[in-house]
Amino acid sequence: MDIFVEPIPENELKPLFEDANNLAFGRIFTDRMFTMKYNAEKGWHDPKIEKYKSFSLDPAACVLHYSQEIFEGLKAYVSEDGRVLMFRPEQNVRRMNRSARRLCMPEIPEEDFLQAMKELVMVEKRWIPRAPGTSLYVRPTMLGTEAFLGVHPSAEYLFYIILSPVGPYFKAGFNPVSIYVEDTLVRAVVGGVGDIKTGGNYAASLKAGEKAQQKGFSQVLWLDAKEHKYVEEVGAMNIFFVYGSKLVTPPLSGSILPGITRASILELGPDMGLEVEERPITIDEVIEDINSGRITEVFGSGTAAVVSPVGLLHYKDKDYLINNNQVGEVTRAVYKRLVDIQYGKAEDKFGWVHELGRV
Repeated sequence: MDIFVEPIPENELKPLFEDANNLAFGRIFTDRMFTMKYNAEKGWHDPKIEKYKSFSLDPAACVLHYSQEIFEGLKAYVSEDGRVLMFRPEQNVRRMNRSARRLCMPEIPEEDFLQAMKELVMVEKRWIPRAPGTSLYVRPTMLGTEAFLGVHPSAEYLFYIILSPVGPYFKAGFNPVSIYVEDTLVRAVVGGVGDIKTGGNYAASLKAGEKAQQKGFSQVLWLDAKEHKYVEEVGAMNIFFVYGSKLVTPPLSGSILPGITRASILELGPDMGLEVEERPITIDEVIEDINSGRITEVFGSGTAAVVSPVGLLHYKDKDYLINNNQVGEVTRAVYKRLVDIQYGKAEDKFGWVHELGRV
C-alpha cells in the first residue's frame, strides 16, 4: 500500500508534553493521523498520513443515527535501548475485522492495517514518551459515513488512526481498586454485540459506571444479562480470580470482549508455573470463596492498565475484602512479566512483540 505522507512545516508542529509522568489518558494527540476511505466502487482507497484535524460529516451520516462504528486500542513503547515496539498488533487487527463482520462493515486487509499503524507510529515517534510506564496509545476507528435515514449498512466508510501519548496508568502506585457489582443493569447479551469493540457497548455501560462512582467505587463488575448470576467482565477489563497458583476467568460466552491481554495471560500463566482455567463462575461462588480464603487474589486485565489489582468487591450493600486490600504476589508477578515483555526488558518466548525501528 502506497501511503501519502503530508508534509507539515516545522513551525506548525505542536509542542511536546512537558512531563510524561503527568500525562492524562487520551487528552493530548499527536500532529498527524492516518485516514483511508471506502466505497463500493473503489474499495479501500486514498490512504494518507495527514495533519490531525476535525472531520466534516453529513448530519445524516449513518454513524450518527445507527451507530455503525468500531474501534481498537493498543500501545507503542520505547525500550531502554531505543527500539520502538508494539505488542501483538496483529491481534487487534483481527479483532477489529471480526467487529467489522458483525456490523456489516468492510474488512481491512491485515497487511495494510499493520502497515498504516506502524508507519504512523514511526512518523510520529517523537511523541512516544520515554519515562517508565508511559507509552503511545494507538486508536484505530471505522465509521459508516454514507448520508441516509433508514436502517441498513452504510455504503461508505472512513477508517482512521489517531495517537495519544499517555502516562503511567497507576499514578498513585500499583494499588488495588474497589469494584461495584452491578446486579440490575446489563451490559450485553449472548447473541448481541458485547463481544466486539463498538461504541454502543460503552454507552450502555455509562449509567452503571456513574452509579458506581457515586458510591465511591472505581469500576463495575458485570453479571450475565439473563440470570444476573454469572460473572462476566469489569468495565473495560476482563477479570481473573486467583486460587493459590490457579487463574480462573469466565469463558468467552459471546457477551464478553475477547481481550488480547486476557489471552496473553492465559498463554503466559503455564510458563510462570500457574494453572489456568476458563469456566463459568457465579457471583455467589466468588463471594463464598473470598470469605473462605479460597480466592486469594483478584485482578482485571486490559490494554490501558495491563493488570489492575482488585482489593474489594461491593455486592448487595456489603463489602468483601480480598487479600486484605493488598496487591498479591501472583498479580504483581503477572503484571511485571507482561510489562517487561511489552517494553523489551524480558525474553519474548511467544513472538508477541513487533519491532518497528528506533527513535
